[in-house]
Amino acid sequence: MSEPTGAARRRGPFKVGDQVQLTDPKGRHYTFTLEAGKNFHTHKGSFPHDELIGAPEGSVVRTTGNVAYLALRPLLPDYVLSMPRGAAVVYPKDAGQILAFADIFPGARVVEAGVGSGSLSSFLLRAIGDQGMLHSYERREDFAEIAKQNVERYFGGPHPAWQLTVGDLQDNLSDTDVDRVILDMLAPWECLEAVSKALVPGGIVCCYVATTTQLARTVESIREIGCFNEPTAWETMIRNWHIEGLAVRPDHRMIGHTGFLLTARRLADGVEPPMRRRRPAKGAYGEDYEGPNADGASRR
Repeated sequence: MSEPTGAARRRGPFKVGDQVQLTDPKGRHYTFTLEAGKNFHTHKGSFPHDELIGAPEGSVVRTTGNVAYLALRPLLPDYVLSMPRGAAVVYPKDAGQILAFADIFPGARVVEAGVGSGSLSSFLLRAIGDQGMLHSYERREDFAEIAKQNVERYFGGPHPAWQLTVGDLQDNLSDTDVDRVILDMLAPWECLEAVSKALVPGGIVCCYVATTTQLARTVESIREIGCFNEPTAWETMIRNWHIEGLAVRPDHRMIGHTGFLLTARRLADGVEPPMRRRRPAKGAYGEDYEGPNADGASRR
């Protein structure tokens, strides 16, 4: 049985072509690709790549300036934050939430719209494996090319489960029996009709948006289309901690708002979602509200 794509690049001694992440005494990272006969240069001296080729991961190398660097393969979260960018990347904290709450499983058939720089594509491909299917749509050809290079650099070549199409999803989507759809784009509500036709009953649509206005419009559009259950929306933040002896406190900086996530599940054909029974705050639906159920049916 052959190894999954990219697995051989994640274990064993360092080899030519491997990505290496060096960490200096101050915790700063430097990432490069191993090449025979090359030297790695810093303002603290240099050392030959050959010192690492064949060495086990977790080795320490010293430069000509006698500065020690810890050598490890970059984790996928490290890789996506240092990759060349066309568009902004999906941060690892959000990618992890997408994998968990969109329930991305091995062998899943996934459609992604808005490939950006290939960050989320890399996470999705690793989760679905060689037997899954990821069809990514990107409207900008320059972004698509950068994403292709980044994904292939991480996996060491083309991934057998990945198909990349340049164009708008709503105009080009031909996939059927799709398990999951991830929409990372400016106006995900424009794709919902096409998405609803592609998803299997019980399938999940997951939208990643930056602003509250996008979030509100997407939720109302999901409600209006009438073939999804009630959407769930949230955001996540990360706060690291400084731990030095008795000085245990939160770091002064944190990864705050990056985007909102929302998920909804496709209902069976011909099924209407159950009426929502809740009591929103007075004024939640003002006189100017023109969204679904504007007659107040959802507020009983």
